[in-house]
Amino acid sequence: MSHITLTSRGKVVVATMAAVAAMGVTACQGSEPKPEGKAPVSAASQASQDGQDAQGRQDGDATGSAGGEEIGSKAGSAGSGRCESSSMGLRVGRADIGAGNIRYSLVFTNKGRSACTLNGFPGASLLARDGQTIGKPAEREGAKGKPVTVPAGGSAHAVLHTINDGLSDKPCWKSASLVQAYPPGSKEAMTARVSSGLRVCGDEFTVTAVEPGAGA
Repeated sequence: MSHITLTSRGKVVVATMAAVAAMGVTACQGSEPKPEGKAPVSAASQASQDGQDAQGRQDGDATGSAGGEEIGSKAGSAGSGRCESSSMGLRVGRADIGAGNIRYSLVFTNKGRSACTLNGFPGASLLARDGQTIGKPAEREGAKGKPVTVPAGGSAHAVLHTINDGLSDKPCWKSASLVQAYPPGSKEAMTARVSSGLRVCGDEFTVTAVEPGAGA
């Protein structure tokens, strides 16, 4: 501890030392490193920011994209789905006879509330009144064709084909009372009555791909 004299020179020395000490304190304070990072945030402000971040993530999930395409748009552009047996009606049209050939329209009607699509060949078999299978399932005839969009309440059809008796040495099958059909791509069968009976002759029994409209 310094000895302070009560002289004018001593007072000057003390004052000078005090000034130097003050400058040292100021210099030390100015050289202290400032903490990095953001300024302190209140609890309320942080909660608000967290809520905005969470909402942003939810919005991103709802309108996000996969491969540059928006998920919402992709779902909307999927269009009509495949027609299911549970929402379809089935009927067999009248026989169309000509040049030794007999054809029947196998008509699928959309009973659902929205459009659906049929694409390709249906499966078709003949049944007796008691449900017993007659002959063999229809073979495919012609090209697959294009997908057919069936609006609600609308119809599409395929064509069943056989030939007249006497055009082949092969015998005719027993007359069928029912037609069992599977819409293209479906594993659930549908059944329709044949009002005038349907008899296959010459082992000629085929079905075409589905076409727009109810046919003949």
